[in-house]
Amino acid sequence: MNVITDAVKRMKQLIADLLDFSSAGSANFQYQSCDLNILLKELLQFLKADISEKKGTIIVDNLPTITCDKERLFQVFQNLIGNALKYHHGQIPIMVKVSAEEQPEEWKFLVRDKGIGIEAQHFEKIFQIFQRLHTQKEFTGTGIGLAICKKIIENHGGEIGVSSVHGQGSTFFFTIPKNRVNIKL
Repeated sequence: MNVITDAVKRMKQLIADLLDFSSAGSANFQYQSCDLNILLKELLQFLKADISEKKGTIIVDNLPTITCDKERLFQVFQNLIGNALKYHHGQIPIMVKVSAEEQPEEWKFLVRDKGIGIEAQHFEKIFQIFQRLHTQKEFTGTGIGLAICKKIIENHGGEIGVSSVHGQGSTFFFTIPKNRVNIKL
């Protein structure tokens, strides 16, 4: 019964993630002015139980107000911070830092952690749907989260990537143009 129950839970999560992936590519983005300081405050409240359970520390620098789809950008930060909480060393305290760098044409956002890291040969693979680097027993998930993030950021006209040292942590980064143009990929 436990095996069947676990399989049903994974299937439900897979269906929910596939629906999110499908909607991340839709043209129905609702762009508006969004203070990312408020967005991150709401997100950290949403993740409060998980952060507390894992004894994590999330540091958020002062962030800009940008034009974006608030719900979808919430989803991107939720996935990146959630992954930082998930993929960590058991002995090292979890610390995640969210920051932004203003560039001439865009904002660059960074989510840094001191987690397990990713080997360079997997940097592109992790943004593809169903591409997992770990077994279900090691870390739960469907392998869709970062693919959703990629679609959302590309629909905002930006790019997403990662730099990482295996065993030492990762920095996920993405850009959002300052003068957003409706882009449908």
